[in-house]
Amino acid sequence: MANALESKVAVITGAGRGAGKAIARRLASLGAHTVLVARTASELNKVAEEIAASRGQASVQPCDLRDASAVAALGRAIAEQHQRCDILVNNAALGMDGKPLHEVTPDEWDLLFDTNLRGPFLMMRALVPLMIAAGAGHIVNISSLAGRNPLPRGAAYAASKWGLNGLTYSVAEELRGYNIRVSAVAPGSINTDFGDHAGRGAASGKDPKKKLQPEDVADVVAMIVTQPPQSFISEVLMRPTQKP
Repeated sequence: MANALESKVAVITGAGRGAGKAIARRLASLGAHTVLVARTASELNKVAEEIAASRGQASVQPCDLRDASAVAALGRAIAEQHQRCDILVNNAALGMDGKPLHEVTPDEWDLLFDTNLRGPFLMMRALVPLMIAAGAGHIVNISSLAGRNPLPRGAAYAASKWGLNGLTYSVAEELRGYNIRVSAVAPGSINTDFGDHAGRGAASGKDPKKKLQPEDVADVVAMIVTQPPQSFISEVLMRPTQKP
């Protein structure tokens, strides 16, 4: 399995930290050339150096996923430099300090949805044509258990992830005829600096022992993109459990 993704190009958003960093490192370890995307170039450069030190391949593409013109330019750059995109992992997301919906400002709502839902839309819009041209591809959207369950004091975040799930299933049907798979990974709370409220299951709280690790998510993504396709749409739920 070490070279399962050899010659493949994998684009990962939010790759500078947390689950995105772990996913990038894992896919690079399987032989993929990883294209690291996030706003902060210094974080991406550090991850690229770590991947190179492990004899993996990585390139850095700083980009604000809320900027439609910047994402379009990113798509053109990937087409020019790599001529392909085999895997797209839409991982970048934004949380919000827990508050009831009536206290969420319109600007906060827009920022959350621009990142968590519009960003994946823009990335798919930019890179799906490369997959269609190749007659194959795999999109993995990192959702959340909050996209399947009520999240009091996190309604805006939950709504963005419910929306991402709807987008995932609908795009899967659109792209089925092009041999392009679309998957959703829905973790519970992950032990990162993303925010305790974001994606929190009822039992996870703030205890790190009750949280998933970024590497757990990376392992699931690696499994999905390397296993023989069972269908053109799949969803994996990842629930935090008490660890010794």
